[in-house]
Amino acid sequence: MSAAELTPLEAARWAARTGLPLPEDRHSVVAATANHIHSVVSVLRELDFGDTPPAAAYRVGEEKNDAAL
Repeated sequence: MSAAELTPLEAARWAARTGLPLPEDRHSVVAATANHIHSVVSVLRELDFGDTPPAAAYRVGEEKNDAAL
């Protein structure tokens, strides 16, 4: 999907392509929801996690507590 917003007609077309035909009264709602999700994900993609290790490296109880120092 491009950076342009999804239109209700496109939402209906994409849903139909996946085998999930939408009733006509749901096209706008689905498009608005998809556009909102896309806007949230695009913000997350801009975050710089730098030296943040992957979640698999996290061990419960081994985190540093800076407040206690």
